[in-house]
Amino acid sequence: ERVVELAEAGHSPSEIGLKLRDEGVEGTPVPAVSLATGKKVTEILDEHDADPDLPEDLRNLFERAVRLDDHMDENPTDYQNKRALQNTESKIRRLVSYYRGDQLDEDFEYTAENARELLE
Repeated sequence: ERVVELAEAGHSPSEIGLKLRDEGVEGTPVPAVSLATGKKVTEILDEHDADPDLPEDLRNLFERAVRLDDHMDENPTDYQNKRALQNTESKIRRLVSYYRGDQLDEDFEYTAENARELLE
């Protein structure tokens, strides 16, 4: 119940695990959700239809790409960050092909505009 409650409050699965470890349930810390319940946090969220619309790893890469893109708009000659943006977008494309059809639409294509829309 606490896992679903935290998910509805807007926390990601990793944040839920950290909160349960630090704060616990009714004052008792939970060192690992899977040890206490026999299921992972994402499995619990899946059962209660409280799972996030994007996988957490892909969402984090989208946030990083948007942040780097904004930085590149302000600093066009920052070649180190330009390379970091290229590497991040490469990781995103690989993950999109992995999740396509399962958690993403079959025709989903990554663009910076799509990432901004999905994060809003």
